[in-house]
Amino acid sequence: MKHIKLHITGAVQGVGFRPFVFNLAKRLNLKGYVINDTHGVIIEIQGEEKNINQFLISIQTEKPPLAHIFSQEIEELPLTDFKDFEIRKSKSAGKKEVFILPDISTCNECLKELTDPKNRRYRYPFINCTNCGPRFTIIEKLPYDRPNTTMKKFKMCPDCQKEYENPKDRRFHAQPNACPVCGPHLSLYTSDKKLVAEKEEALQKTIQLLKEGKILAVKGIGGFHLVCDATSDKAINTLRERKKRGEKPFAVMFKDIKQIKKYADITDFEEAVIFSPERPIVVIKKRQNTDLSEEVAPFLDRIGVFLPYSPLHHLLLNDYGKPLVMTSANLSDEPIVKDNEEAFEKLSVFTDYILTHNRDIKNRVDDSVVRVIDKKISFLRRSRGYAPLPIKLPFKLNKKVLAVGGHQKNTIAIAFDDKAFLSQHIGDLETIDACRNFEEIIYSFFKLYDFEPDVVVSDLHPRYYSTNWAKQLSKEKGIPLIQIQHHYAHALSLMAENQIKDEKIFAICWDGTGYGEDGKFWGGEFLTADYNRYERSFHFDYFKLIGGEKAVKEPRRVALSLLFDIFGKDIPDSFTKKAFKEKEIELLYKAYEKGLNAPLSSSVGRLFDAASSILGIRQVLSYEGQSGMIMENFYDWSVEDSYPFEIKENLIDWRPIFTALIEDKAEIKTKVSRFINTLAEVVITAYREKANGLKLGLSGGVFQNKPLTEKIIHLIQEEKIPVLLHKKVPANDGGLSLGQVAGVFKFS
Repeated sequence: MKHIKLHITGAVQGVGFRPFVFNLAKRLNLKGYVINDTHGVIIEIQGEEKNINQFLISIQTEKPPLAHIFSQEIEELPLTDFKDFEIRKSKSAGKKEVFILPDISTCNECLKELTDPKNRRYRYPFINCTNCGPRFTIIEKLPYDRPNTTMKKFKMCPDCQKEYENPKDRRFHAQPNACPVCGPHLSLYTSDKKLVAEKEEALQKTIQLLKEGKILAVKGIGGFHLVCDATSDKAINTLRERKKRGEKPFAVMFKDIKQIKKYADITDFEEAVIFSPERPIVVIKKRQNTDLSEEVAPFLDRIGVFLPYSPLHHLLLNDYGKPLVMTSANLSDEPIVKDNEEAFEKLSVFTDYILTHNRDIKNRVDDSVVRVIDKKISFLRRSRGYAPLPIKLPFKLNKKVLAVGGHQKNTIAIAFDDKAFLSQHIGDLETIDACRNFEEIIYSFFKLYDFEPDVVVSDLHPRYYSTNWAKQLSKEKGIPLIQIQHHYAHALSLMAENQIKDEKIFAICWDGTGYGEDGKFWGGEFLTADYNRYERSFHFDYFKLIGGEKAVKEPRRVALSLLFDIFGKDIPDSFTKKAFKEKEIELLYKAYEKGLNAPLSSSVGRLFDAASSILGIRQVLSYEGQSGMIMENFYDWSVEDSYPFEIKENLIDWRPIFTALIEDKAEIKTKVSRFINTLAEVVITAYREKANGLKLGLSGGVFQNKPLTEKIIHLIQEEKIPVLLHKKVPANDGGLSLGQVAGVFKFS
């Protein structure tokens, strides 16, 4: 006979772990108990040694599909007099380290019940069980029990209570458990808040309205979506006009994978990602000549697709039949709307009707967006389905760290021991509401984990809201503020997620902009880095951004600056020259000459913009990164040559590249391909000159460009150079908070 105690940490609450343990113990004739605490799960078992050994094996091999065990401590204790095996009431005191599960898409068993007319939850839009449903979006505090969620206001009916209390039922302690008798329900309103219909009638009326070309706000798991027919030019153009969305692409939800294949060409791996329980939006190649509106993703050969992930989505898509635009419901640069009253206040100008429900959303969460690069997942946005699961660090911190991220695509992170908990996508901190949401998410993480930071980390940029907020917090709490240079943070995030500990890497960090230590705008950086320091081995030579912030939105201004640098005032005829009046060129040349509102930049993102202007692709951007995204359309793998470039000491000279681009008489796809090939060759050449066999790292938003990244990987494979890519956090600024956490390691 033996008596042992296990302490298990990880994603082990809200995933059916305790009933799994209960049934396993019963099967093996073991006595004892299992209990949730703020650290994870505690199990005490007593019985024959061979059965205990089998129990320990089965914990790992048979655990529920959503459970992730992070650590397991085993302690042997003296024999005691357990009478049976029981599930005890959760403990709520102590240090909170439990992994809060993300929201999980509807499981197959619930889907069967949803479509079974004999089932009591037939067509119930809030069906869920231990294996699926909302988690992070409804939790208010730990431990994850119903009274600590937004479901606490719904008293379970006798049938639901029976399921909830039965360890052999798959709804045992499923905290959002409900049914049509006792749970949340739908309500459909006009945009001016007049009730139209409720429950099933609301759903049927919604389908009818979509068929009439109406635009609806629909409350989902982590917030509202704006929804309309994805095959209707008129509906989508109306939505763009009302939302002032310009040409930024919309995500499209399809009823099943078969329907996606009618509209897009997908690889087997892309299909697996689309099908994954997280149900992210996946950017894939679209088919030509379908009835999908071109207005979904203007000028792009790709679309963001995803499958239904909530019961309401399944009902909507199956009843409607055709694909639906499902885009985050928010004003420009503001957070996704999550509350009913907020929806009537902010979304009525966009929508004809609002389909809402009475289950409150505690934590607003946008959809995650990924694409497949080199047969691996590359995050564009890490949010629903993934956040707030932690990233394991390759070291242990002896301080509790708050990292506040950057300005665009913001995420924050809290970290302690060897774990960094990244927030959901917060977005650009451009508006008062966005900044308020940033603060709310920080304080909600503090509350969830009883977290009090010992140190706060920010970007160097003096005008970022996140930087100034961190400075204020540092003063208020009397804790140190550490500032990490933007591109060094990119390199550090790459090292941390790839478990690099005691070695340097040669990190290429290319993006749109980042504040440099010399006060200039970096973005074409080659860094030799470890956790202690970095060296700027190379960077692209500086060029002027005529008009400052205007140049970020107008590729023609960046191109004009490069043309002035190469040719002086008398620039050659080009698409760029035609984009300005003669008088404008004269005035801008004077600003260029005198350096008036013309900060210096080394940004590769801006070089992409300049190339797109010279090639006649884009003169003014509708959204960030548009020029590079459109240029991907033209890339041709059969083009293998490139333009000349020069490396002078530690500078990459862009002038030969753009001189050759301007003089090139080839067709546009050849010129785009040569330009991208040139940037890949620059990476390899710089690596050969300075890396001395270090691992090559690729970070920054520019490496979300699929042809560029895959071209570099293709070239380095020939030379057997080890490469590090992002696979757990975005290469863009969404990964900065992880890098900022890693920057504290040298102080630990």
